[in-house]
Amino acid sequence: MTMASLDILNPATGALITTLPADDAASVAAKAAAARAAQPAWAAVPMAGKVAVMQRFRAALLAQIDTLARTLTEETGKPITLSRNEVNGLLPRIDFFMEQAEGAIRDEHVFDGGGMHEQIGHIPLGVVLNISAWNYPYFVGCNVIVPALLTGNAVLYKPSEYATLTGLHITRLLHAAGVPADVMQCLVGTGEVGAAALAQRIDGAFFTGSHATGVKIAAAVAQRMVKLQLELGGKDPMYVRADVDVKAAAESLADGAMYNTGQGCCSVERIYVHEAVHDAFVDHFVATVRGMQRGDPLEADSYIGAITRAPQLQVLQAQVADALAKGATLAIGGHVLPGPGHWFEPTVLTNVDHGMEVMREESFGPIVGIQKVGSDAEAVRLMNDTRYGLTAGVYTKDEAKARELLALVNAGSVYWNCCDRVSPRLPWSGQGDSGVGLTLGRHGIQTFTRPKAWHLRSPG
Repeated sequence: MTMASLDILNPATGALITTLPADDAASVAAKAAAARAAQPAWAAVPMAGKVAVMQRFRAALLAQIDTLARTLTEETGKPITLSRNEVNGLLPRIDFFMEQAEGAIRDEHVFDGGGMHEQIGHIPLGVVLNISAWNYPYFVGCNVIVPALLTGNAVLYKPSEYATLTGLHITRLLHAAGVPADVMQCLVGTGEVGAAALAQRIDGAFFTGSHATGVKIAAAVAQRMVKLQLELGGKDPMYVRADVDVKAAAESLADGAMYNTGQGCCSVERIYVHEAVHDAFVDHFVATVRGMQRGDPLEADSYIGAITRAPQLQVLQAQVADALAKGATLAIGGHVLPGPGHWFEPTVLTNVDHGMEVMREESFGPIVGIQKVGSDAEAVRLMNDTRYGLTAGVYTKDEAKARELLALVNAGSVYWNCCDRVSPRLPWSGQGDSGVGLTLGRHGIQTFTRPKAWHLRSPG
């Protein structure tokens, strides 16, 4: 690798924030070796000691939230209120991990009889590589870091180059809380640094990001039998039945589509609306989007922020152009906004169909297509007409019907009358091109361990 430094830019203004020294192949190898050497001693720390460290980390997040939120906003373009929401939202996740870790990895005694005892142990993977995302760096990063550390692993943490300052904050606070420096290592740089980390002796690779990068990561570790978890986004569909409170459904789904400027793996990306309420739904939806405040991300009343990655503007432009060329109607938005910085108008397209890219390919921005359907069966067919399978939802007053329809939808998480929601108590996983493996829930704690089967026969 030739990269020696990393420029951190503000996507809302285009201004240089700072330049950081970046890792190279040699420093990555050294950090991986140090993590390997330090891991056994960390694994030997009693769970109560590890939990005490996480309690101090949690307290530091809360005490420094103003600094942390400002940094996140400056380097990603996320509105400051949303940045504060993210840091605050991490706290109950940490609480869940602290409360559940010991029980999740406690020895399981499964058989006693005839002098034979069988039990299942859960031992740390060893060294875990976390190649993380920029859109929710506290959530995505700590979904791996916190349970991995609590279960006795060392962590090589490669934050996205678009959220590196936040990644360094997380690392700094963990070290200050009591995680040994060699046990929690932050790697600074672009994809070259991630590739160098994948080449090290690691025991687990956990990645959140694009499908294309996920395929490369899977190929890189396939021959080494490294545990793999990939969360690769989605084309998350929602269905609005005819029996809904139309205004309430429209307001909820508009927030689900535009929150964090649509830059979320589970952001609502396509909506199917029963023809009986379609026109009224579109009117309420567009009115809600029109009222969303766009402005300086550091202002508390800003809701729509900048597009973090400049190349995404071209993706959004291309999806709009493709849809309009094929007969879609532009209800609102549709254009790149003049700089400085990277800005795209909140965009709603109607009269769409699955011949258009906007209904098939991930947008990852403030753009959504709304398609009219004539029946539940048509909605389910269209919801499943995708290579992704992360989240999906149904809005209806009828819980039984919602359960019936959602059972037919191919998605790792399903929602009734809500959307764009993640819970620490439930596993986070995808189907198809949305990835493999999982985080969160008790299963997401155990995923950082490997089972060890004990066959114990007493003498005599």
